[in-house]
Amino acid sequence: MKKEKKEKMRKKRNRQILAVTYFFVAVFLCMMGYTCHYAITHKQELINNSYNSRQEILVAQNTRGVIYADGRQVLAQTQTDEEGKETRVYPYGELFSHVVGYAANGRFGIEASANYYLINSNARLSEKVANDVAGLKYPGDNVVTTLNVDLQQIAYDSLGMYKGAVIVTDPATGNILAMVSKPDFDPNEIEVIWDDLLEDKESGVLLNRATQGLYPPGSTFKIVTALEYIRENPDSYSQYTYQCNGRFTKGEETINCYHGTVHGYEDFSKSFAKSCNASFANIGMQLDRQKFADTLEQMLFNQELKVGFAYNQSRLVIDKHTEDADMMQAAIGQGTTAVTPLEMNMITCAIANEGMLMKPYLVDHVETHDGNVIKQFESTSYKRMMSAEEAEVLKGLMQEVVKSGTGTKLADASYTAAGKTGSAEYNSVKEDSHAWFTGFAPVEDPELCVTIIIEGAGSGGDYAVPIARRIFDAYFEG
Repeated sequence: MKKEKKEKMRKKRNRQILAVTYFFVAVFLCMMGYTCHYAITHKQELINNSYNSRQEILVAQNTRGVIYADGRQVLAQTQTDEEGKETRVYPYGELFSHVVGYAANGRFGIEASANYYLINSNARLSEKVANDVAGLKYPGDNVVTTLNVDLQQIAYDSLGMYKGAVIVTDPATGNILAMVSKPDFDPNEIEVIWDDLLEDKESGVLLNRATQGLYPPGSTFKIVTALEYIRENPDSYSQYTYQCNGRFTKGEETINCYHGTVHGYEDFSKSFAKSCNASFANIGMQLDRQKFADTLEQMLFNQELKVGFAYNQSRLVIDKHTEDADMMQAAIGQGTTAVTPLEMNMITCAIANEGMLMKPYLVDHVETHDGNVIKQFESTSYKRMMSAEEAEVLKGLMQEVVKSGTGTKLADASYTAAGKTGSAEYNSVKEDSHAWFTGFAPVEDPELCVTIIIEGAGSGGDYAVPIARRIFDAYFEG
């Protein structure tokens, strides 16, 4: 009897041991599977990690590839002297400093986001063998971008000595055609000037203001406020009226129109075209705050963006606890509202493209050194930001800005244009404001979307619109 009991206990222990063994084997296999899956789906991040020695092997084995503009102009290339010393060269110097970036002292810009492709080589096996025999490195793969040198030059020259940013995109595809940020630097001198750049705490010269700069959007944000009002009042928004005396007061908070302008009697379209702060503060007080929060989420505020380059998240938190004073400020793009030029450009592109936002991208394709395409990046939809009907209404409002509002410096162009200006206050001095413009052309079939911010310049209509005009003119008039 005792023997049978011991035998039963032994078998029970064996089953328990087997169960534990199988469990840990299953966990181990799951971990192995996950590790393999992660390595395959995140190979670029793993290769680009500075702790990964595989990257050093690739750099030692392959010559870093060339970065091209869409017209095949060289934006970055590696030159090797007789002693085998490599130097990364940027033929356009400061012109593409932020968007193309640099590959020394860390990496930045396209040099960082496309690093995986640039340090790999898909040259033919016979060519690799020949290079091995000759003691030469393999030629790295090349990256062809969506950037247009002519538009980049126009945007760069037009911004002049101002601090700020310009981003130019094709709303139908998401192609980024130009991206300028100032102040800039010469990437050819990056190793020489590196310490000085790091010590410069005021200018933020290493910051790509187009994608990482966070600013109060001012009146350009009235696009979002107008959209929310249209959504909440689909049948009556066009009947809105307001009598502007230059200010709007609620409790202890007063919102003034820019420079105290009295706009008088306004309907919804005129309030938008004349960029009336008082009218939009009044509109803001009529909005459902939870619904407004939902629209902000749909406009990609307070969330990660699905883009292949460095950026900062645009921020504005509205909820049922938001105070009236904060809501009034938010409605006119002030207070705690902070956006990037990229964010405003994406919203504008969605309006131009019947409510559908296309994913913004900088790299068109990757090819071997002798031109064989190994990876093509296709134009893809990001998300529907608004209905086609809502986009059409906003398009009409933005066209009226150009016809009779704050954007009339575009009114006599040979093409039709639509846009929204902004004069965003950024400190307690009321006269100090950033100049904004975001818009597109032609209205009938938009081909170009332009977003501009000029730090501390003043009125968007006076300073940002003329820059947009130069870019549009260069594109449409040659």
